[in-house]
Amino acid sequence: MVLNGYLPISRGDMQERGWEQLDLILVSGDAYVDHHSFGAALILRVLEDKGFKVGIIAQPDWKSTGDFQKLGRPRLGFLVTAGNMDSMVNHYSVNKRLREKDYYSPGGKMGLRPDRATIVYCNRIREAFKDMPIIIGGIEASLRRFAHYDYWSDTVRKSILIDSSADLLVYGMGEKQIVGIAQQLNDGMDIKFIRHILGTCYVVDDLEYVDDYTEIPSSKQVTEDKVKYAEAYKNQFQEQDPIRGKTLVQRQGNKYLVQNKPEMPLTREELDQVYSLPFQRNYHPVYEKLGGIPAIEEVKFSIVSSRGCFGNCSFCSITFHQGRIVQSRSEESIVQEAVEITNLQDFKGYIHDVGGPTANFRNVACDKQLKEGACRDKHCLHPAPCKNLNVDHQEYLKLLKRLRTLPRIKKVFIRSGLRYDYILADKDDKFLNELIEHHISGQLKVAPEHISPKVLRYMGKPAGHAYEKFRKKFFYINEKLGKKQFIVPYFMSSHPGSTLETAIELAEYLRDTGYQPEQVQDFYPTPGTLSTTMFFTGLDPLTMKEVYIPKSKTEKAMQRALLQFRDPKKYPLVHAALTQAGRTDLIGFGPKCLIRPRGKGGEGFKKEIQNGYKKGQKKGPTNKSVEGKLKRKDPKTNKR
Repeated sequence: MVLNGYLPISRGDMQERGWEQLDLILVSGDAYVDHHSFGAALILRVLEDKGFKVGIIAQPDWKSTGDFQKLGRPRLGFLVTAGNMDSMVNHYSVNKRLREKDYYSPGGKMGLRPDRATIVYCNRIREAFKDMPIIIGGIEASLRRFAHYDYWSDTVRKSILIDSSADLLVYGMGEKQIVGIAQQLNDGMDIKFIRHILGTCYVVDDLEYVDDYTEIPSSKQVTEDKVKYAEAYKNQFQEQDPIRGKTLVQRQGNKYLVQNKPEMPLTREELDQVYSLPFQRNYHPVYEKLGGIPAIEEVKFSIVSSRGCFGNCSFCSITFHQGRIVQSRSEESIVQEAVEITNLQDFKGYIHDVGGPTANFRNVACDKQLKEGACRDKHCLHPAPCKNLNVDHQEYLKLLKRLRTLPRIKKVFIRSGLRYDYILADKDDKFLNELIEHHISGQLKVAPEHISPKVLRYMGKPAGHAYEKFRKKFFYINEKLGKKQFIVPYFMSSHPGSTLETAIELAEYLRDTGYQPEQVQDFYPTPGTLSTTMFFTGLDPLTMKEVYIPKSKTEKAMQRALLQFRDPKKYPLVHAALTQAGRTDLIGFGPKCLIRPRGKGGEGFKKEIQNGYKKGQKKGPTNKSVEGKLKRKDPKTNKR
């Protein structure tokens, strides 16, 4: 009997299956979790289903070649992924400080994967198996497939395919690509000639055999010229479509990176088949004594119902990775998985989520997308919903109703992101009513990100009063249903286009609505996003117009502090921001003021610190650090 149904992680596991050699070995920066939310497990199960013998080397010691040899030499090749996250995002916060916990490692322990894991793993494999085919994939490889700005080194790096010396790069979700590559290798084709598979990138010395392509600015050009970088990104953005997209070529030194057009998304039947594979829905038992893998906690009792997103948020990489064409599983497939979840020993009656990149997107944005592809120069929801947009929650509602009537299920939650502008575009409030009545627990998390039209334009988020309209409707329906539930909005500071003035505008909105966010996310420039291109170039690549970029640590700290202006610890930064912006009218004792004045006339502020926050705010002990700052001399006035 195979060990609990898990895929081989050791020679002993191979022997148990009667295997002397594996066909393909996957090396991953994550621990081995056999759940479909983990890309490594999903790819391996798909290959297993096609008859290939596969195994996994999870989080190998990269300081030598020993761990990379523990499953022997594979017959066909190695697959390499950094894991479910880019390894640099996994390691560092937006302030480039080392994170305290790695949720994809045993016990949350840090340090079990290297920086730039894909490159490091490939180098070790080349040392151990010189001529072995190497195929890279996953989010790190996918989003770094072209020359790209790297926030952590503050440089433009070449394609990860060049830096890793791998043979092929799979971008996007990858099931069709990896099966096609495996079958070609199995038929005896040399990997250097596997250049025809959609959704892959390869490197060549010349373009003699590359047809019908668009050449974008070279890695040298985009490194030296930010206008060229913006132009290159615009090409990549516009051709990221499996129907009308073109082959793209980018010169990288004395070689050329070739990106074949994207692979078509899986059909509903194909997606159902993938999610029906024999996932164990848990981390490998070997991790139990090490504290388990924390990342499983969020997904073990959740169901992935869809892929792709036509929301097109500028700071999100989903469009560049999964694409804009939404695909979803059938109701029967999802219900079957829900039944399987209810049979898990530790199931408590709650489905934690039924969603995807955007939970309330179940189908393509419009009929045109499957015939002609997504529009090159238009967005489905920004700045307002397109007139051709299909707005329909009926299928999703039917699914949720059926799930919550299944035996042993007490409640079905929706925790994936919801586009409230899409909800508002619906003809009636039936979905919102059911969402509020049945599918949230006390609070609904949404992501307006900002309220300034100037910033929202660059974010690709709904402008105008969309969020405020949604907020009022939410509370109205709650009151009608006799419920007391709340909205938890997420806001982002320091996004391209955000100034101190727009941050103050958002702070005033928070003042007027009586909400203070406990957490504020600074914009994080990660590879592959439109916003990161703006951050690096100072240009909107879609219009080539200049964009204001807050880059100094001081200004970013002030913008962040403004969104938490009631926090006494943020007082000095808020005061400095308001002064610098010429908004000292917001420093005073009036109902519209954000903070009290300092010094002799500011005793009210000092008293507020001592007594905790006012009614409706979180109370707390005296903030001695702020008191100390109040007692110091002001260098301008020489007063305390």
